Amino acid sequence: MAANDTLEGCFELMGGDFSNAGAASSELKSILTKLGISADIVRRAAVTAFEAEMNVIIHAVAGTMHYMIIDNTLTITLNDMGPGIESIELAMQEGYSTAPDWVREMGWGAGMGLPNIKKYADIFKIDTVVGEGTTLEIYFRLKGEKC
Repeated sequence: MAANDTLEGCFELMGGDFSNAGAASSELKSILTKLGISADIVRRAAVTAFEAEMNVIIHAVAGTMHYMIIDNTLTITLNDMGPGIESIELAMQEGYSTAPDWVREMGWGAGMGLPNIKKYADIFKIDTVVGEGTTLEIYFRLKGEKC
């Protein structure tokens, strides 16, 4: 991929679709690997994409994961039609979970999603409206210093 090229794609996510959980983030990981992006960035991007994908599956009715590579930056944007987040401050605390008990009984919803996304991303932005949904923007510098 040349420096000025743009690559982008989008995955549809369905809330409650645990049988396909991780499919979008796995496909994104495969795409990034085939592009020859460094293993560290691929790993960090895959972790953040998976955490974000699981948040949509656990909490929302539906959503999308859009990725774009342009100007040495990978951007992963998730938009969901979910309940929104009442307190971003609480949601960013490790171990704080609003996942229902039945989800936690399946081994998900431990309250590490948003903290892990913030930890592994170069830049992480979150915008949420209670009753409408949440948008996450996750950025990675592909070469050189962090964004």
